[in-house]
Amino acid sequence: MITIKDVEFSYGKQTKLLSDLNLELAVGRIHGLLGKNGEGKSTLLKLISGLVFPKHGEIEVMGFDPSKRKPEMLQEIFFLPEELPTIRLSIENYEKIYAPFYPGFSSEQFDQYLKEFDVDNKKALLYKLSHGQKKKVMIAFGLATNTKLLLMDEPTNGLDIPSKGQFRRMVAAGVDDNRCLIISTHQVHDLDSLIDNIIIMEKHEIVFNQPIEKIGEKLLFRVADRNNEDENVIYSEDTLRGLFQVCKNTTGEDSKIDIELLFNAILSNTKEIIKLF
Repeated sequence: MITIKDVEFSYGKQTKLLSDLNLELAVGRIHGLLGKNGEGKSTLLKLISGLVFPKHGEIEVMGFDPSKRKPEMLQEIFFLPEELPTIRLSIENYEKIYAPFYPGFSSEQFDQYLKEFDVDNKKALLYKLSHGQKKKVMIAFGLATNTKLLLMDEPTNGLDIPSKGQFRRMVAAGVDDNRCLIISTHQVHDLDSLIDNIIIMEKHEIVFNQPIEKIGEKLLFRVADRNNEDENVIYSEDTLRGLFQVCKNTTGEDSKIDIELLFNAILSNTKEIIKLF
């Protein structure tokens, strides 16, 4: 679906924001793009969608060069930015104007997603809605486009806790083997039990890109008592419940992957974890 080779990018004459970036992403998966604010996650999504162009390197999306911005490519990409523009249209008029651009758009799905998000008035003006309500409308619209590639930048910002749960359920049901979804966020726990592949950016580079199943094979996540000493421990966090640990999985034991713990472990001990993969 997406191939990125040796990409460099900077805004104007500023220091390079992205350098020597390489990445391959497969179709039929939900990719979580994780990293602290300012690491270049949003810029990477813009590069993939053709909103900005690399200074060096190559990007291929569905067989297209995104910098050419061909309609055949654009009609198969929906990009939900973190900051939504001011749209002086009602929900129903927004649908009438923009839905025809996407050949796979389903009005029935859009209505169903809005219903699940408790948005029940399509005559409401988008710019008068709260930030959270606007996010719900645009998430629903994006899912209903049925584009092959769906990019979401911090989609859960502005959503309350019940809506975040609803978001996870809707996204999980809305992605099939013909679709690729990339969700960028610094709120790691919001993607729990949703994503199939974890990509982590640190210091403007991609330092980790692995499928969930392989992470489970190589790493063990556990809670241990404070007297526990184990040479297989890679990272520990001391909590009231004990030591939350990421360990080398030498026994093939199954454990529930803690994405937030993994994220912290990689940022503190990148080389040790990368060796295992």
